[in-house]
Amino acid sequence: MVNKIEHIGIAVKNMDDANILFEKLLGVPTYKTETVESESVVTSFFQTGTNKIELLMATNPESSIAKFLEKKGEGIHHIAFDVEDIFAEILRLKKEGFVLINDIPKKGADNKLVVFLHPKNTNGVLVELCQEIR
Repeated sequence: MVNKIEHIGIAVKNMDDANILFEKLLGVPTYKTETVESESVVTSFFQTGTNKIELLMATNPESSIAKFLEKKGEGIHHIAFDVEDIFAEILRLKKEGFVLINDIPKKGADNKLVVFLHPKNTNGVLVELCQEIR
């Protein structure tokens, strides 16, 4: 079961410029910057109250973020939902007919296990499910 929106992911071309912009916009500094080698991205997180924004910048021109930026430009890349049991959610959603991009959770940014649902099943929205690594 989905607990809440965990974060909204935004693809950016330049992390330094994007961090400055979002610090001004949200009135808070980034609380964490992290490289996720498996996804070829650098991430930067902002939090205001219970809301989180994840900025994503490609570190490899062949990465999914680089391809997204090339095709669509900067902007919202995905919405992430926090789940209690990611393995149970994978089974439930597969039974409901959703197609997953990765069937096996992998370590993502911010100490999370993550899987992604294919946008063709979610009205064009890339959906991430994430669970805190315990």
